Amino acid sequence: MTDNKIKKKRGWEFWIDRGGTFTDVVACTPQGHLKTLKLLSENPGQYQDAAVYGIQKFLSALKSHVREVDSVKMGTTVATNALLQHRGEPTLLVITEGFRDALRIGYQERPDIFALDIRLPQMLYKEVAEVKERISAKGEIIRSLDEEALQNSLIAALERGINSVAIILLHGYRFPQHEKRAATLARQLGFKQVSVSHETSPLMKFVTRADTTLMDAYLSPVLDRYVSDVRSGLNNILETSPLMFFMQSHGGLARADHLRGKDSVLSGPAGGVVGMVQTATSAGFEKLIGFDMGGTSTDVSLFEGHYERTDSALIGGVRVTAPMMQIHSIAAGGGSILKYESSRLQVGPESAGAFPGPACYRNSGPITVTDANVYL
Repeated sequence: MTDNKIKKKRGWEFWIDRGGTFTDVVACTPQGHLKTLKLLSENPGQYQDAAVYGIQKFLSALKSHVREVDSVKMGTTVATNALLQHRGEPTLLVITEGFRDALRIGYQERPDIFALDIRLPQMLYKEVAEVKERISAKGEIIRSLDEEALQNSLIAALERGINSVAIILLHGYRFPQHEKRAATLARQLGFKQVSVSHETSPLMKFVTRADTTLMDAYLSPVLDRYVSDVRSGLNNILETSPLMFFMQSHGGLARADHLRGKDSVLSGPAGGVVGMVQTATSAGFEKLIGFDMGGTSTDVSLFEGHYERTDSALIGGVRVTAPMMQIHSIAAGGGSILKYESSRLQVGPESAGAFPGPACYRNSGPITVTDANVYL
């Protein structure tokens, strides 16, 4: 642990970077001292949640009489890793009839123009329900919403265990009456996550709007569960619940109850960029290249006197429209699994995570990049 002193605080403050493999905890004591701790993000034999365990460890180890925590601020790669490894919530895509394949067709882009074997990105939705409805670009009701058919499709999805739904209807960003009614039906039937395009991404371009809304439905439940687990863990060790903030993709903080999947896919990497810039500029550097390699992903960024931001990006093969740092993130980290397939050695995108972790962690984990480094 390191021990530096900054201005005095009333209560504890915790700043946490929760990665897919490691969790870093920085604590500021009521006396103004800084302490740091590094933990495995998953360690079932020792604790349920690394962030909560880290906070508890500081409060108990220093035998402090002050157990009041002012705030907990976190950056997390929970959403990033869920997207890169396709481990989000099983999601139903509700879309205007005739547009079932719109997201798979996309913009017919060819990243590798000479490739003979064209590999389309894996879709985030598990099932598709086409809705009989149509609103023109001028707002005219060409075909009324068939609520009975939609309700039957929603009930069937619920019976198959799907609890998240993304609703994207043609021209819904401007004339949302059909989307609003579809969302009301979904909520009444008991869907736990309902993402609607006119609320999530009220912009033109049907495919991009649909991709963003689908990503929100796919990732929000994952984030909600994590936030709920952290809050529950803190309530067990603290007398009062502290303020909780999470880093968003654009580098700003949001209250935990305002966190959404589409805004958090680069939560962890954005924190790394902000940290890099603050550290390097204080040392007099103004032009920076960031290379942040973790256990699950690697993030590359650029800084030339100002933060590089964008309102759209392609992350893990998925288009998303939301304010975010300009970061290139790939599923390659120390925990990326090595495998021999198609007559060649391949890396990732699957990761061994913190548990079981790489083989050298001695938890019967797979061979990873970390193991290759240890061997070399």
